[in-house]
Amino acid sequence: MSLNVIYGGLELGFIYGIMALGLYISFKIMNIPDLTTDGSFTLGLAVSAVIANQNHTWLGILFAFLAGCCAGLVTGFLQTKLRIHPVLAGIISMCGLYSINLMILGSPNVNVQRQSRLFTSVDNFFRSMGLDFFGRHSAKLVVSFLAVSVCVVVMIWFFRTHFGFCLRATGNNEYMVRASSINVDVSKMVALMLSNGLIALSGGLIAQYQGYADISSGNGILVVGLASVIIGEAIFGKRSVAVGLISAIAGSVLYRFIITWVINSGIFTAQVIRLITALIVAFALSIPAFKYYITRFKIKHGGDQSA
Repeated sequence: MSLNVIYGGLELGFIYGIMALGLYISFKIMNIPDLTTDGSFTLGLAVSAVIANQNHTWLGILFAFLAGCCAGLVTGFLQTKLRIHPVLAGIISMCGLYSINLMILGSPNVNVQRQSRLFTSVDNFFRSMGLDFFGRHSAKLVVSFLAVSVCVVVMIWFFRTHFGFCLRATGNNEYMVRASSINVDVSKMVALMLSNGLIALSGGLIAQYQGYADISSGNGILVVGLASVIIGEAIFGKRSVAVGLISAIAGSVLYRFIITWVINSGIFTAQVIRLITALIVAFALSIPAFKYYITRFKIKHGGDQSA
């Protein structure tokens, strides 16, 4: 791999890693199968692109996060107050967000003006200060790394607070938490707000990274995020929440390198990337089943031999 490919993989790995953090919170910490992801990711892209084009670059990033929190709040409300199954609640929110995203964008895709992008502003600053250590990748590497680092540090701190422990306890044993007079509904809604806020934040950064927002950008993004979380967990194992959050980032970066290698190898075309991602996720999720069948096979045949 060339240096440009490595730098590009790191940049996208860090930015999509923020999305993986959000999925880690909902799927791993809270044990909630939240399918709002595709819609909230695109919501972040749309909000960031539209506000950035009004010469409010930083506000675009901030409001992308807040918009994602609102999407998570709606999903959480459907789950907790209206007693809709988590999967169905996510699907309902995702479907509704498609129309909302289209209304925000005004058209299927919107370009982000170059001078309105966060990465352009930082790149200009670096050039003026002579800090372009990585050439044209300097700003993108630094911004993406700082963004994901801040998110990881804040989330690690949050989940070590009293309320953070309540959220973790809710994910571990909801019924025990209810008996402890902790408001489970509030815990779930806050967790989903944080999760979708991070996912939308990732989308907002992607919009300014690639220079456009497309209504179909979030299609299948849930599987990409799950692949990152699963790859990271396979490397680091199931340990503390802090290690889990860091492993999600590492998995995102590694996933980007795997996809880059697959494309550059010439064995597969870009059209089958999502298929490969789906196979990775399916295989990883099937590992417990494989272990069960192998153990069962050994017990069965071991018993036959002893007989």
